Amino acid sequence: MAATILVIEDEPAIRDSLVYVLQTEGFDVLPASTLTDARTLLARDLALVILDVGLPDGSGFDFCRDLRRTSLVPVLFLTARGDEIDRIVGLELGADDYVTKPFSPREVAARVKAILRRGQQVQEPPAISAPTPLVIDDARKIALLDGRPLALSKQELRILAVLAEHPGRVFSRARLLDLAWDDPSTAFDRIIDSHIKALRAAFRAIRPDIEAITTVRGEGYALIEHWP
Repeated sequence: MAATILVIEDEPAIRDSLVYVLQTEGFDVLPASTLTDARTLLARDLALVILDVGLPDGSGFDFCRDLRRTSLVPVLFLTARGDEIDRIVGLELGADDYVTKPFSPREVAARVKAILRRGQQVQEPPAISAPTPLVIDDARKIALLDGRPLALSKQELRILAVLAEHPGRVFSRARLLDLAWDDPSTAFDRIIDSHIKALRAAFRAIRPDIEAITTVRGEGYALIEHWP
């Protein structure tokens, strides 16, 4: 069965050209011109979302933030904004790729196929088997602390999975990028700091008595090896 792509773009010419190219590549395509229309389609079995940042009824960034609370479906941003800060915001929100306008629809289709191909190839580290209050459930794509789900984005879950596979081992920012990103070239070292901050906040929300992730100055980050 063909993979289904949701295209959220308010400019008809851009939307129609993307729909046409993606359909010729064998995808089923659901077009939407507003976030309101898009939300009615989220119940469908989606393989990927192509999302414009500037839409008539809201920001694609806000839509992606809301989407990440309930879904890990890949997101590819389309936007006229080419500034580095906008790329960083999009990637930190959990986007898988970022394309600035003007662009070739065939390039977007190639990026879509690359994202889906990486998703099929990437294997998450195995669930933790040693006695610990932290459990990573690969099947459900969630992490549990004391049986309670941690509020994490897809990227934060990947970083945690890397740290949890070797508790006590210090990982540099560069190493975490290599191990936790599909394409490390699309990210920046300092993005790691932002995700570590979010991870710590998620841990404290459940266990305010512990500092689950330690910082080794000049070297990187480690998950604690022994839990109190």
